[in-house]
Amino acid sequence: MVTENKTVLLIGPNFHDFNKYIERAFVELGWVVSTIAYDTPIHPYTTINKIHYKLSCNKDGLKEKSRQLFSKKAITLFESTKPQMVFMLNGDMLTPDAVRFMRKTSKIIVWLFDSITRLPDCWNILPHCDKVFCYEQDDIPLIQDKLSINADFFSQAVDPKAYYTIPNVKKKWDIVFAADMWKSPRRKRLIQLVVSSFPECKIRVHGIYKPWYKGFWQWLTRERRDVYTNCNATTEQLNIDYNQARVVLNIHNEQQSVGANPKVYEISATGSYQVCDANPYIEEIFPNGEVGLYYNEEELIEQIRWALNPDNEKEREQKAKQAQAEILSLHTYFYRVQQLLIYDKLY
Repeated sequence: MVTENKTVLLIGPNFHDFNKYIERAFVELGWVVSTIAYDTPIHPYTTINKIHYKLSCNKDGLKEKSRQLFSKKAITLFESTKPQMVFMLNGDMLTPDAVRFMRKTSKIIVWLFDSITRLPDCWNILPHCDKVFCYEQDDIPLIQDKLSINADFFSQAVDPKAYYTIPNVKKKWDIVFAADMWKSPRRKRLIQLVVSSFPECKIRVHGIYKPWYKGFWQWLTRERRDVYTNCNATTEQLNIDYNQARVVLNIHNEQQSVGANPKVYEISATGSYQVCDANPYIEEIFPNGEVGLYYNEEELIEQIRWALNPDNEKEREQKAKQAQAEILSLHTYFYRVQQLLIYDKLY
C-alpha cells in the first residue's frame, strides 16, 4: 500500500467531471490531493473574457497572457502544498517554465485526455514531464518523431459513483446518444441516418446540433425537437437516460483511431446495452460480443435493429451485464490510478 502523507497536485481542464473522478481515485488510494482547474482557451473563460477573446485580433497573445497568469497561481499552490507528484490532465494552460520549476522537486506526469493533434498547446510541456500517457495509441509515434521522447498508451475509464445501474428503472427510450455533433460531420451524418431509419422509435439525442448563432432562422426551424435536445446533458442526466435506454449509441470523433472515448466505459458501467463503432482496442475490451460493434453504416443499423428486436431482449440484457462486469473490474479510475502508481513504483 501507499505510505502515509503522499501528496499530489492535480492540474486539469475545467470540463466535465474528470478532475473529480481522478481526485476521488487518489483519495481512495490514500493520497492527499490538491486540485487546481483551468478553462480553455483562456482562463478564466468568463463572459467578459469570452467576448474579449472572440473579438480579439491577437488571440495567441491573450492565450499566452492567460497561461502566464494561471501558471503563477499553480506555482503558488505548488509551493504551499509541496507535493511529491504533479499529475496533469493535458496541462495545456501551463508554461514550460512552470513545469520545469515543479519538476525540480516533484515527479511530473501528464495524461493527455484527447489526441495530441487536438491539443497543440501541449507540445511545449511534454519534454519537461517525467512521464507522458496518451489517450490515443497513434499519438505515441507522433510524439516520438517530433520530440524524441517516449509515451505510453493509457486509456480513459469510468467512475462507478457517477455511472451506475439505477434499480427498477423502466425503459423510456429506444435509442439514446450524447456527444457534440456540430464539429463532427461523421457523428452528425450517422445520427441523421439512425433517426431517419427508426422513425417509430423514441430517440433522445443530447449535444449541440445547430448553434443558434450560426443561423437564427435555421435554429428556429431545426428539425425533430422531440429528438434533438441541442444542448449538453449533465452527468446525472446521462446516467438516468442511459439506464432508461434499450440501446445507447456511441460514435467516436474523427481523430479516434486506436483507443476509446469515456463513453465506452460510462455507458457499459450503467448496465445498458451499447452499440459502438469498432477499432482494435475496443475489440480487445469486448472480445465476445458484449457490445454491438459496427464497422460501417449498414452494420450500425443492423446492430440497432437486432438490439431493439423483442426476441433478443434477454440476450441483449445478458450481453450488457457482461460488458458492465468487464468495465467495473478493469476500467475504473481507481484501477487506472492504481496501475499508474504501480507502474511508477509509487504504490
